[in-house]
Amino acid sequence: MRKVLCVEPVIFIYTFASSLTSPLAQQFIYRRLWEEEYNSTFTSDSNISHCEQNKSNPTYIKQKEVQEKASLFNMQLDLSGAIPSLIVAFVIVANGDRQGRKRSLVLPSVGALITNIFLTMMSYFSLSLSILYGVAFITGLFGSMATFLGGGFAFIADLCHDEKQKTTRIAVVDLIFGFVSGLAGLSSGYFIKGVGFTWTFVTASLLHAINIIYIIFCLEDTVGVSEFQQQDPVSCKEVLKETFSGVYMLFKTAPFKKRILIIVLLFTFMTYLFAMFGGSSLFTLYELDEPLCWNEVYIGYGAAAFTSISLTSFLGVYLFSKCLKDIYIVFIGIFSYIGGMVMAAFAKTTLLMFLVRVPSLLCFMPIPVLRSMLSKVVLASEQGAVFACIACLEVVTGTISLSVFNSLYAATVAWFSGFSFLLSAGLCLIPLSVLCWLLCTSWNGEDLALLVHEEVSSIESTDS
Repeated sequence: MRKVLCVEPVIFIYTFASSLTSPLAQQFIYRRLWEEEYNSTFTSDSNISHCEQNKSNPTYIKQKEVQEKASLFNMQLDLSGAIPSLIVAFVIVANGDRQGRKRSLVLPSVGALITNIFLTMMSYFSLSLSILYGVAFITGLFGSMATFLGGGFAFIADLCHDEKQKTTRIAVVDLIFGFVSGLAGLSSGYFIKGVGFTWTFVTASLLHAINIIYIIFCLEDTVGVSEFQQQDPVSCKEVLKETFSGVYMLFKTAPFKKRILIIVLLFTFMTYLFAMFGGSSLFTLYELDEPLCWNEVYIGYGAAAFTSISLTSFLGVYLFSKCLKDIYIVFIGIFSYIGGMVMAAFAKTTLLMFLVRVPSLLCFMPIPVLRSMLSKVVLASEQGAVFACIACLEVVTGTISLSVFNSLYAATVAWFSGFSFLLSAGLCLIPLSVLCWLLCTSWNGEDLALLVHEEVSSIESTDS
C-alpha cells in the first residue's frame, strides 16, 4: 500500500471523535450526579434542561450543589490523568526527532479508544462514576491531546521549508481543530437526543479505531527510523537520557538571545493558554445553570459557534500575516478573547450568550502564531524538542487551569457565576505585559529567522 504524507485527516478524525466525547462526558457526569442527588431521572424538553430558577425553592440549592459536585469531579478527573500524560507527552514528542512522529499520533488515539470503550460500558451497564478515575489514569499513560497535537505540529513543521508557509499551515491545523470541535459540539446534542449516550460513545470508538488503522498503514513518517531500528536495543534509562539531553541542549548550546526568546515565548504561550483553557472550559456548566438552563441541543449550538471563531481566526492569521508582524497578531487575538470573556460574565440570556462569540472571533489567533514563532527560532533538528516543551506546557497548564477554574467556579457559582470569566480576562494582562516588553526590546519577527540562519552558518563552519 502506498503511504502518504497527509496528516490532516488524522487530526480531523481524532479531533471530531474527542470533541464529540468531551461535552457528552460532561453532560453524562452532570446527569448521573443529578440523579444521585435527586434520586430521580434527569429530564429535559425541547427548549430547556431540568433547571430550577426560583432561588427560594429548596431545589435551587440542590441544583447549585450538583453544579459544584460536577465541577469538582471534572477537576479530579483531570488531575488523575495529568501526571502520566505529562511524562508521555514529553518523552514521545521529544523522541520524535529520532524515532519518528507516528508514535505520538498512535498512542493518544489508542488511549482515546480505551476511554470511549469504558464510557460505553458505563453508560450501558450504569456503572459507578468512580471508574472514570482509573480510566483517566490509564488513558494518561497513552498520552493526551497535547501529545497528539505536539506530534501533529512537529509533523507539519517537518514538511514546511518556508517561514510564511509554516505559519499558515500551522494555522490550518488550528482551523481544523476549531472547525471540527464546533461541528462535533453541534452534533453531540442531536446524538444524545437521537441515539443516547451509549451509541454516541460507540460511534466515537469506531472513529478512533479507523484513525489508528490510517496512521499505522497509510501514513508515512517524516523522520527516517530505519537506522535507529537497526541499532542494538537501548535501555529505558538511555532513552530518557537522550530525550532530556535533546531539550537540555536546545537551551544550553543556543545563543543567549535565542534562549531568552524561547523562554519568553513559552511563558507567553503558557499564560494565555492558562486563561483561555480555564475560562472556556466552564461554558457547558455555565449554560446548564440558571438563568440560561440550556438543554443538550442548545449546548451543541453553543459549541458549534466556535466553528465561526476558528474560521475567522484562521482568516485573521492568513490576512494579518501579509501586513503585520507575528507579535501584533498575538496582541489582536488576546484583546479579542478579553472582550468575549467580559461579555460572557454578564450574559444572562440565550441571545447574549450566543453573541459572546462575536468579540471572540479572533481569540484563537495567538495559539498557532506563538507555535509558529517558536518553530521559526529553532533548527530543523530541534523541532521535536521545542514541540515537546509546548506539549508539556499544554498538559501542565491545561491541568492546573482546569483545576483552578473548576474549583473557583464551584466556590463562586452561588453568588456570581460569571466571576471566573472576569478572572480569565484579567489574567490575559500577563501575556500582554510580556509581549509589550518583547516589543520594547525590538526583537521582531525578522530576528527569529536571523537567529536560525546565524546558528546554521556557525554549525556549517564548525563542520567544515
